[in-house]
Amino acid sequence: MSMSHSPLMIREALAWGKQSLAPVSDSASLDAQLLLGAVLEKDRAWLLARPEQPLTSEPNSHYQTLIERAAAGEPLAYILGRRAFYDRDLAVSPAVLIPRPETEILLKWALEFARAHPGCTAVDVGTGSGALAVTLAANCPDVTVYATDISRDALAVARQNAVEHQANVTFFEGDLLTPLVERNIQIDLLMANLPYIATGDLPALAVSRYEPRLALDGGADGLDLVRRLLDQAAALCKPGARVLLEIGADQGAAALRLAQAAFPGAALQIIQDYAALDRIVQVDLGGN
Repeated sequence: MSMSHSPLMIREALAWGKQSLAPVSDSASLDAQLLLGAVLEKDRAWLLARPEQPLTSEPNSHYQTLIERAAAGEPLAYILGRRAFYDRDLAVSPAVLIPRPETEILLKWALEFARAHPGCTAVDVGTGSGALAVTLAANCPDVTVYATDISRDALAVARQNAVEHQANVTFFEGDLLTPLVERNIQIDLLMANLPYIATGDLPALAVSRYEPRLALDGGADGLDLVRRLLDQAAALCKPGARVLLEIGADQGAAALRLAQAAFPGAALQIIQDYAALDRIVQVDLGGN
């Protein structure tokens, strides 16, 4: 559906945007408002207070382009270059996985640990946008926070977020925990939202159309990177450390077995997400 390039009022533009996005979005009205707000550099309240204000041709054309991209399935976060996460508004790009609400659950358990262990050392493995590392560091400035990623482009986004949110994070480019192994950095808190989709399942998933394969593909059973991470983690985690791993909804039992093998005697639990699906493996090591 095409929108006229003749001047439209804000109300008409929003109605057209909502209609165009309705087939692909459960929040078409909000999405249309966010996109028009981005074009005009105004917030939603400003738009809604001026329904009769006309759009000039340039914003009109720009808005139409953005709506067409969203209607084709491109994630709103990539179009806007931003995504809300926990108490932050983060920069994102197609080089990183878009942060999900489910990952905020992992963060909440990490924050609980960090606040109970002032001055501890934490690492976010496969940091992507830096959502976990930056938010933890911003909320717990006494914690020493490291973050790793194999993607240089992802690290550029994460560094941007750290600067924007004045979060003190040390970033390393490298595979999983290898940069910390090389420096013999011992850790109290390990967070990881690694790729956990099985390779064979990826092509059928809408997420694979736009989001980076590197951030999605977890190997034959989706747990390849989790296996390798747990093997590395056993040598770096201090007594009393906590490990938090995000997993797929059908991977709870398998991931628990892997964690148990890596950390015999540790206290293990599965934390469920908002839909009551298995989502986080938590490993609490004994000792002080």
